[in-house]
Amino acid sequence: MNRASEPDVAVLMAQLAANAAEIAALKAEKEALSRRVVKLEEELALAKLHRFAPRSEKHIDRLFNEAEIAADEDGSDDGDAAIDLPDTGLPAVDRTAGKKRGRRPLPEDLPRERVEYDLADDQKACPCCKSQMHRMGEAVTEQLHIEVKAKVLQNVRFKYACRHCDRTGINTPVVIAPMPTQPLPGSIATASTLAFALVHKYVDGTPLYRVAQTFERAGVPISRGALAHWVIASSEKHLHRIYEALKLRLGSHPLIHGDETTVQVLKEKNKEATSTSYMWAYRSGEDSDEPIVLLDYQPGRGQIYPQTFLGDYRGILVTDGYTAWRTINGATHVGCMAHSRRRFVEALKTRKNGGGPPEQALRFFEQLYRIEKQARDNIPDAGETKVDCIRGFRQQHSLPVLNALKIWLDTIAPKVLPDTKLGDAVSYTLNQWEYLTRYTSDGTMPIDNNILERDIRVFATGRKSWLFSDSVEGAKASAVIYSLMLTCRACGVDPLAWLRHVLHELPQRATDVKIDDLLPSNFASKTPRA
Repeated sequence: MNRASEPDVAVLMAQLAANAAEIAALKAEKEALSRRVVKLEEELALAKLHRFAPRSEKHIDRLFNEAEIAADEDGSDDGDAAIDLPDTGLPAVDRTAGKKRGRRPLPEDLPRERVEYDLADDQKACPCCKSQMHRMGEAVTEQLHIEVKAKVLQNVRFKYACRHCDRTGINTPVVIAPMPTQPLPGSIATASTLAFALVHKYVDGTPLYRVAQTFERAGVPISRGALAHWVIASSEKHLHRIYEALKLRLGSHPLIHGDETTVQVLKEKNKEATSTSYMWAYRSGEDSDEPIVLLDYQPGRGQIYPQTFLGDYRGILVTDGYTAWRTINGATHVGCMAHSRRRFVEALKTRKNGGGPPEQALRFFEQLYRIEKQARDNIPDAGETKVDCIRGFRQQHSLPVLNALKIWLDTIAPKVLPDTKLGDAVSYTLNQWEYLTRYTSDGTMPIDNNILERDIRVFATGRKSWLFSDSVEGAKASAVIYSLMLTCRACGVDPLAWLRHVLHELPQRATDVKIDDLLPSNFASKTPRA
């Protein structure tokens, strides 16, 4: 029989169970907080790098030290063991010489104007014997001379009247000579002036208020509101016809790249001025005979937008892992290896001492890209197409590297914390594995989406200057004009010359007339691709 002062065994057991539960809860909370600390430290490190360090993703080959690789700064074992890449017999790469430095010669096709300098007559006597000297040659140096001048075109339309009717008739008919339809009737801007303003904003990334300053320096004050009207009216009246024609043609291409980027619109219905809208981007394949780049402004990032734009597209669609793209059911989806690689680059940047699994992963990616370059440069055998040659090269060299990468990822996946940059990189790569490796099955498929990301960079650079669009109409006009400028860039066409031409020609053509000859790929005046 228990004494009254002694606690009951059941009470003690209940207290022990409660204490054990509390300890377990505290341990779980500690582990969660530790993971959160690791995550926040990584984000802080990346934020500092993005602010103060170069954002290049280039990775320089380094000698790997086993001790350095094995020594993780937090002492955790997350798969640091170095893995040897499989030997597939890949030919060695010759190190190409760096680009020659120095001034480039001026283009031969630029017009030359001679400016001659001669000695005065009293200086043509020999300084030695005072005899008259003869001209033995000339020394020629070249300088680049650019003049930007504004002028006024006076459109003089002659009028004709009938003297007989004037003397004898009740009404005297007056006939005035017609002039070509202007791009913006009633505006002071010619096609050349509109092209000048559009190129400044959409190629050079100059905000309209600075374009207005450019006009003012030329002695012509133009308000920013007038410039905005020129932009929107040029798009809505004329340039959208080129855009729609390109969109129709893009849908027939066998391969399309897709991506999206943000844009801010101040005056958008049912949305805050600080909310985020999107420019969806689409591009034809790099090897296309008719390069096309299109931006599509939309207020959101939902799957309805690419579905509406692409319709029932049945070709190859190259995108990142965003799920909205995967809803295009008829397309063959290919992932972007650069997106996977980028995650490991970020994971590497967050490590204090470098090395470790991110470094190991980047070795795999470097080998894959080295194989890809050689596959593109490889010369097909007799009777073999370039596409079959690329596919065979990938099957021989890329597949073994990919298989080794998959085994390595499966090995380290259980050892890494899921909420870290490394955990994100590993999980993303494994989740997208089917799409990331599909390029090896077809020589027409690219390894990544970089070609479209380079095009979007032009838009992103301009966005840093003009920051936002004031209205939805302005955002849509920007999407149209950026699309045409990027398509000109992809086709190797001078955008200024092309805009001058189409803004003069389009007003003369009815809406039901074909305009295929005005597309950038058909423009006669092309510049060599960079």
